[in-house]
Amino acid sequence: LASTSSFASSASRRPARASSRLPARPSAPRASAGDASPSVDYFATDKRPVILFDGVCNLCNGGVNFALDMDPPGKLRFAALQSTAGRALLRRAGRDPDDISSIVLVEEDAAFVKSDAVLRIATYFSANPLFPFAGTLGPVVPGFIRDAFYDAVADNRYELLGIKDECRLGDDGFDDRFVQ
Repeated sequence: LASTSSFASSASRRPARASSRLPARPSAPRASAGDASPSVDYFATDKRPVILFDGVCNLCNGGVNFALDMDPPGKLRFAALQSTAGRALLRRAGRDPDDISSIVLVEEDAAFVKSDAVLRIATYFSANPLFPFAGTLGPVVPGFIRDAFYDAVADNRYELLGIKDECRLGDDGFDDRFVQ
């Protein structure tokens, strides 16, 4: 997949797409660069993939709620891009730890961004059999078309549904699903 990065190779060949139409992203509680230690292995004791999402984005938080509903067995974990864990996992995936422009799915040996991440996430959903099917067949649509649609939504996500003042960290029913 075009938007996939392997940990053996660096994603620095592909700079993050910056939108000239949006003002700077709102700041959220953010760990310092020194806190985002790449030496922490978030897969040492738990092999479940981690979805990195914009923790202040209402659209993204709605997506997290949807993913929690579609994944009752708990195959996926979550971390805000702005969190210490999110920043460390971005580094692990070869991305800039300050880049909150895209959803990222980090698996133990690979990472997926933009529409590739969305399609890969869909393959984990068991609550509705159509989602894994769509995730498997989605790559039939060329990545540049999928990513153009993804970018149009992502670039306007704050205008579409607004922002929160703080990142979502989880709740009592899903504590084991959120990486801190």
